[in-house]
Amino acid sequence: MALMLDLVIVGAGPIGIEAGIRARRAGITYLILEQGSVVNAIVGYPTYMTFFTTSERLEVGGHPLVTATDKPTRKEALDYYRKVVQNEGLAVRQHHRVSRLQRVPEGFEIMGHTDRGEAFALRSRFAAVATGYFDTPKLLGVPGEDRPTVSHYYSEAHPFYDRRVTIIGAGSSAADAALDLFKAGAKVTIIHRGEDFRHSLKYWIRPNLENRVKEGSIRAHFGARVLEITEHAVVIEHRGERLEVPTDQTFALTGYYAEPTLLEGAGVGIDPATLTACHSEETFETNVPGLYVLGSAGYGTRTSDVFIENGLVHVERALEDIRRKMSPVNA
Repeated sequence: MALMLDLVIVGAGPIGIEAGIRARRAGITYLILEQGSVVNAIVGYPTYMTFFTTSERLEVGGHPLVTATDKPTRKEALDYYRKVVQNEGLAVRQHHRVSRLQRVPEGFEIMGHTDRGEAFALRSRFAAVATGYFDTPKLLGVPGEDRPTVSHYYSEAHPFYDRRVTIIGAGSSAADAALDLFKAGAKVTIIHRGEDFRHSLKYWIRPNLENRVKEGSIRAHFGARVLEITEHAVVIEHRGERLEVPTDQTFALTGYYAEPTLLEGAGVGIDPATLTACHSEETFETNVPGLYVLGSAGYGTRTSDVFIENGLVHVERALEDIRRKMSPVNA
């Protein structure tokens, strides 16, 4: 017989951690399942990244995030969330990938495998999915995208000193990577299907990047469509002309989205256009009673609509709804 809990939380990012804290403090029996390590998405961020947002907006459980400057680095964030989990004594099972979540008469059955291939099964009265979106890049869908010299995640610049690096995309992550690589001596080319950098580009990044492009330190092809990635080039269509952009490494930083398969398999309605989960904007409960989506997990391709700070509001409302439903009056 599978272990029965009040609540299973899928995902141990900042939103999942906040949900665990609120559940524990409310006396709700819970367990957080995480396919990787705690805050696994942040582990995958660029090694020397500094967050765009200030420290207080990333805080969970009332724990202060003390940083050297007003904006935390990746390392500071990793240290912080790890220590919050430890200090709160949160029940987290790392390296437990959930592959199936289904409604059963008494609540939910959650099944999956550990990173060692060991199967697990749990049961809970309620379930909350807080898996974020960083695991699923928006693919280009072109030949050669699966080459070992192509990545949808940027790490650091040093290995690419004096090498030709192509960046596909023109958002803040792509811009940061381009400038970081340029400073480290890489030969950087940006390819973007739009006619300019994205409007969402951070205001303090744009002038620096635009100046590097104007002076020719960073090359840019706007209004370009990627056709193929070969062993030594990114092939594009630009202004009606086929061009080959020589490259040693390609970073396809075209964004990410919340993959809906787990929710859809549980019976949650999914909007075909945006992949948004059908849910209440008040309680964040889906159309499947007792199943909640927290943070960006329920927003499909609408990733710019949800951040850590408003995702924390989702947690507050969802846990209050769960607490209310568990009260003796509603039992």
